[in-house]
Amino acid sequence: MARLALLLLSLSTLICQAADRPPNVVIIFADDLGYGDIGCFGNKDIRTPNIDRIAAEGIKFTDFYVAQAVCSASRTALLTGCYPNRVGILGALGPASKNGIHERETTIAEMLKAKGYATAIFGKWHLGHHPQFLPTKHGFDEYFGLPYSNDMWPQHPTAKFPALPLISGNKTIEENPDQTKLTSWYTERGVKFIEANQDKPFFLYMPHSMPHVPLFVSDQHKGKSKAGLFGDVIEELDWSVGKILATLKKHDLEKNTLVIFTSDNGPWLSYGNHAGTAGPLREGKGTSFDGGVRVPFVARLPGMFPAGSVCKTPAMTIDLLPTIANLAGARLPELRIDGKDIGPLLRNEPNAKSPQEAYFFYWGQELQAVRAGKWKLHFPHEFRTLQEAGRDGKPGPYVNSRIQVSLFNLEKDAKESQNLTDAYPDELKRIRVLADRIRTDLGDLATKREGKGVRAAGLVQIAK
Repeated sequence: MARLALLLLSLSTLICQAADRPPNVVIIFADDLGYGDIGCFGNKDIRTPNIDRIAAEGIKFTDFYVAQAVCSASRTALLTGCYPNRVGILGALGPASKNGIHERETTIAEMLKAKGYATAIFGKWHLGHHPQFLPTKHGFDEYFGLPYSNDMWPQHPTAKFPALPLISGNKTIEENPDQTKLTSWYTERGVKFIEANQDKPFFLYMPHSMPHVPLFVSDQHKGKSKAGLFGDVIEELDWSVGKILATLKKHDLEKNTLVIFTSDNGPWLSYGNHAGTAGPLREGKGTSFDGGVRVPFVARLPGMFPAGSVCKTPAMTIDLLPTIANLAGARLPELRIDGKDIGPLLRNEPNAKSPQEAYFFYWGQELQAVRAGKWKLHFPHEFRTLQEAGRDGKPGPYVNSRIQVSLFNLEKDAKESQNLTDAYPDELKRIRVLADRIRTDLGDLATKREGKGVRAAGLVQIAK
């Protein structure tokens, strides 16, 4: 009887510990993956059963956005919960840049580490490559990957770059690594990290280098897709997702792990057959049209997110930090953030609404567009549009075009083609008011307005 009582006590303790343990978090972040590049978002030629499975067992967002359609700015928004203009990281930081994320900013990793989480990043960082900017200085216990985009190397077809470093921890361990192995390397380390930390909460961030050009795929997946090299690369990413999901299942972690798969921006259209597709959306990477800023998003947390759910309410990467904070019982950053908890949307609660009045799209320091409900308003701005697609790793040319004040109903016009400004003056006026508020806060280069709510001097830290 004593042994039975001891066994029951131990079992009760384990159950209580499991109940008290906050969920693990896995974020898989593709690079330049378009809205139409995976199966559950309509692609018929590229097989993505593992990504599709996340949607089938969880939720798919049809109107999920990034803050800016470019590498560093997009990753800043994801990790800090802030519009990149608030933090001061815009565009794509390169080898010559001396800028990086400031020590005062709080990343998802730092927030969760304070709650006892193990944290790791395997993949592309792109928030500064100098020592004080690296992931291990911003909440990550482990780091392996590239400090910036994989095309920033000597083999670039149109620009000159130094050797591309592969970093482990804080040290460069190789230059110009074999990129056919990147996806496998990241995946192997992700699997080992889960296995090593299965008995404690963990945050695994996997910002893949692919399918950003130049495209590389392992021999295992080469020539297997119906969509050429680009399809091979996506199918290898799906294989990677499958390995992560299988590891969670093997160690009985599925029910207590939030898994998110999304992309940093839309497709880099100038690369033609080495780029993806924005599906029904207009334009691509480098623009504030939905083809640039709307990305595929699927998430799974069994028992909390109803299987097979679809959310059509807009949301953005800035909302992930506060949502994860609520799930983990973590404290929000001390400095102001822009994101809000979208937990009710993820749980598919009846009558759940967006916690945000609107989402704002800057290109650099220029406010170009606003999404408010089903409406999207563009302010006058220049944008690049493809003149001719490139091929086999060489880009085609863009030409500059210009859009005037334009109001679109995205529920009926995903292509952003029918300007309704004259038909809906009240909506135009309402969204202009929202835009004026963000201009007062974050500024707008186009209107010569300097924001008051951005961080004080030292928006970004400077390497010395």
